[in-house]
Amino acid sequence: MLPKVIQYITDHQLATEGTKILVAVSGGLDSVVLADLLHRAKYNIAILHCNFGLRGEESDADELFVRKLAKSYEAPFYSEQFQTEAFAEQEGVSIQMAARTLRYTWFEQMRQQLGYDVIATAHHQADALETVLMNLVRGTGLAGLHGILPKNGHIIRPLLGFPKDDLYDWLVAKRLAWREDSSNESLKYSRNLLRHEVIPVLKQLNPNLDETFSQTLERLQGAEKVFLASFLEMKAKTQREENGATYLRIAPLQESPAPAVLLHEFLKPFHFSYAQTQEIVGAFEAQAGKTFTSPSHTLVKDREDLVITAKNLAHYGSITIPEETTNISFGPYTAHFTRKPKPEDYRIPKGKDHTALDAALLKFPLKLRVWKQGDWFIPLGMNGKKKVSDLLIDKKVPANLKQDVWVLVSDASLTWVIGQQLDNRFKVTADTQEVLEIKITRN
Repeated sequence: MLPKVIQYITDHQLATEGTKILVAVSGGLDSVVLADLLHRAKYNIAILHCNFGLRGEESDADELFVRKLAKSYEAPFYSEQFQTEAFAEQEGVSIQMAARTLRYTWFEQMRQQLGYDVIATAHHQADALETVLMNLVRGTGLAGLHGILPKNGHIIRPLLGFPKDDLYDWLVAKRLAWREDSSNESLKYSRNLLRHEVIPVLKQLNPNLDETFSQTLERLQGAEKVFLASFLEMKAKTQREENGATYLRIAPLQESPAPAVLLHEFLKPFHFSYAQTQEIVGAFEAQAGKTFTSPSHTLVKDREDLVITAKNLAHYGSITIPEETTNISFGPYTAHFTRKPKPEDYRIPKGKDHTALDAALLKFPLKLRVWKQGDWFIPLGMNGKKKVSDLLIDKKVPANLKQDVWVLVSDASLTWVIGQQLDNRFKVTADTQEVLEIKITRN
């Protein structure tokens, strides 16, 4: 299978010898096989893992498994823990949609921050069929009918041309361990219901479903290429990027014979539904200022443009801080990092928004995130643990401000409850050789 996967990657121009690949690994069979194949093919890989916190100890065990897998490959490992249920409730979306939005937003953030070229996911042939059927059930356009593509932007899918049986055979032949997600059997999830109940019936009607479906996808993908050629011409005169925002000129969209269909193509990367797109088109003549939101972005109808900006999803995940970082924004703040040797007469900075840590005790990348229930640290000058929730009670932080308290994390250990208390384990001492000073300013 390895030569075939390498050939598939080459044929579809997914990667070359020097391509830096972030591999999304859940710990399940498919992603373990993907990581193993890319490792054996000697690509430059790092491992990404999402812990959505939906299955308690089982989720944590998955993360530990993937961490050990990355170590066995001597590959860098990056993980993220999301408050998925809180995000789903906030945005009024399903748990699956919330997980997808958080996952791909974080993937792209990591790709940019770490300087990698592409992100590899473990989708295979069966996923393509399931995705098209799910899209049909929910309602979709031409893009939803062609299914999953081998490459979409910075996302690559090296296993898309292979059936599940091939992946299982590789797993057995190489004696690879994997984690079984208990939720995969639950019929409360739409995709599982489709996989276990609907597709077997369709295959009774057409035993050659996989083959005929593949032929249909090929024809649909060809039709989409014709459409996209015209779309790219329109995009060149309609879309521009300025100061971190995307601007879409309204006039060219109004002149289109199908404004909603065209606009939805523009808005797909920003996770707006087709129903929302129709509402936005209906507001073209409305007064400036009308606002629409998706789980990940905000769109404002201005006088001549639609202005799209990204939401800050850090409350539901975290912000990764590579070692070379000097400034990084989070919420309404900016953190400024200064690393320097400690002089003999060094004085620790004063003020609740300015601190110093022993740089040698930190493990990069660091993370910034909003505190969550169960977080604990060891307060400066003490030896025992203290929950952050108890600290905020002691500090009499108002309930409506607690959600805006951030923490700085090093390898799962809290180093600083920002604006509140430093962790004793990371304090600057007489033995400290190098300090990392951090100053927080409001934007």
